[in-house]
Amino acid sequence: MKKLVVIFSVVLALALGSTVAMATNGDNLMAIGPIARSMGGVGIAAPQDAISAVFANPAAMCFGPYCPESEFNFAGTLFNPHVDAKLNLGGTTYQANSADNLYAIPAIGISVPIGKKEPLWRFGLAAYGVTGLGVDYRNTALDQQRFPGFGGNPLIAGEYTSLQIMKFSPAIAFQPNNAWSFGLAAHIDYAMLDLRSGTSNGWGFGVQAGAIYKPHRLVSIGLTYTSPQTVTHSNVKDFDGNGSADNLDLQSPQQVGLGIAFDIIPNTFLLELNGKWINWSNAKGYSDFDWEDQYVFGIGAQYKVTPKLTLRAGYNYGKNPVKEHNGFNGLAPIQVQGKYMPTYYYETFRVIGFPAVVENHITFGVGYDFTPRFGIHLGYTHAFSKSVSESGSALNMQPATLTSTLSEDSYEFGLTWRF
Repeated sequence: MKKLVVIFSVVLALALGSTVAMATNGDNLMAIGPIARSMGGVGIAAPQDAISAVFANPAAMCFGPYCPESEFNFAGTLFNPHVDAKLNLGGTTYQANSADNLYAIPAIGISVPIGKKEPLWRFGLAAYGVTGLGVDYRNTALDQQRFPGFGGNPLIAGEYTSLQIMKFSPAIAFQPNNAWSFGLAAHIDYAMLDLRSGTSNGWGFGVQAGAIYKPHRLVSIGLTYTSPQTVTHSNVKDFDGNGSADNLDLQSPQQVGLGIAFDIIPNTFLLELNGKWINWSNAKGYSDFDWEDQYVFGIGAQYKVTPKLTLRAGYNYGKNPVKEHNGFNGLAPIQVQGKYMPTYYYETFRVIGFPAVVENHITFGVGYDFTPRFGIHLGYTHAFSKSVSESGSALNMQPATLTSTLSEDSYEFGLTWRF
């Protein structure tokens, strides 16, 4: 137990020291670990490792391939977003690429049985980065230029943003019989937000509940609900321009997920379909910047070529939640959590500063079990390029067009031990 505590502490420290930028479904990572990510982010009905079970549906800990034994997973993701923005102001174009970096974050998970007699119980624990988004246009044309005709006013708002959320999640699952399993996980969030006024840290708390029903030994149906989780970021940005930094509440939205999995060729070919509803429109912070609800669809397949070699592939779609506001009046004041800011800066902040707009993802992966107790897994995810663009008037009432474009690549690695 002491060794596990040390491992979790090291991974947590590494994760919080990393700059995370993992937006896929809005600013939420679609899945954790190379297995689930390489299968299009599925796992609500039939996750294939312990870390996916704790993330996707805690009830799944009772029905995974790791049962009835214990399993430990270590996973790492290298994430490479490609972001650029363009502002056309009165016929003059300002354009820049966000600093292009390769970000790394580890994740860790474990699932163990509690007793050996029916009804069966299992305990799980995971730590991982679940949310991240940011842009860095510092020292570019969007940052260095001043607004023409308005003295020292900045050209845009949102030239530098960084949001990171690390989640620590203990979970428990209960299997009363061969057909049903129920699970509950606590979510303990540690969030960091930097809007170029210094990093503001905060804690949020919530729960995730889930159930799995197996009407047939080859079919699984999973349902899960995650509660909203609010973090208050203090003194993070001077939204109203009065010289004093303001607070901002950001709420991880409530979610509902439904999945169905078919073991088409038992222990050889698995197909799973997932759907999620992410309630951005009622989440503090996101609702203030007019995000709409997102409906996410994922499909993933796994095929065991041999008892040791496994191939995986998937597809994930989630409609861009960032609304376009064509025809905005840049001088009109708009309220954000009790503070008023010019609509022009409001729009540049939400479109250029938080361009969580990608929709279509393809995923691939491979796994190899060296022994029945030890395996290695690799994965790749590509999010196709997507742009958001809107037009209105600027502070000087000249026509302004804002455009952000985002695409993503990520590379996953994982190790599995069963004991």
